[in-house]
Amino acid sequence: MKIKYLIVDDEYVAHDIIKGYCDLLPNMDLQKNCYDALEALDYLNSNEVDLIFLDLNMPKLKGFDFLKTLSNPPKVIVTTAYSEFALEGYELNVTDYLLKPFSFERFLKAVNKATGSVEAKQVTVEKQVASRSTTIFLRADKKYTQVNVDDILYMESVGNYAKVVLKEEVVTVREKISDLLESLPEENFIQVHKSFAVATQHIHSIEGNRIFIEDHTVPIGKMYKMNVDQLVR
Repeated sequence: MKIKYLIVDDEYVAHDIIKGYCDLLPNMDLQKNCYDALEALDYLNSNEVDLIFLDLNMPKLKGFDFLKTLSNPPKVIVTTAYSEFALEGYELNVTDYLLKPFSFERFLKAVNKATGSVEAKQVTVEKQVASRSTTIFLRADKKYTQVNVDDILYMESVGNYAKVVLKEEVVTVREKISDLLESLPEENFIQVHKSFAVATQHIHSIEGNRIFIEDHTVPIGKMYKMNVDQLVR
């Protein structure tokens, strides 16, 4: 599933960096380079995109002022050198806020978070079958591995790392479970223990304080039992 995106930034080098990062991801499809917000407004009047990379400090029309003019904005990742506007960004439901210069790893986390939501929305709107998998990039062993979200059975926190248990393999990443959950469709995954989160579609059975997924047993923590109870109501 392609993610159609727009870059809105008055700096040419920012376009090069963002496009270069996006070119490393197979599902990102650039629609247009816009060098001010008015150009972006003109494009959006007759076209739709899933995601905008938005600078804030631009001539003619500032980034957030532009965003306020959109009645039904797509997902937005702010890319700026100014940290003081972060609060206003979250009030406008910005998906993420990247401070320049940002690394590919940080960029990837933002894109995973945005595109997971976009793809979930597209599935709902288009009534596509649940078997159409989305993907996520996981950083492990100094490389990025692309995995199907539908193949994730559960995740387990182990010290400073997290094990992502898939149908055919286990990928260990240096991330918190909470950060991984932000990058995944929230309607498909729930945290059931301080150290465990599961994919609800793969739950075979629930017995007492245990969840059974294929050959695996996952504990249910007391503080998270309500999450599980909501599944069976």
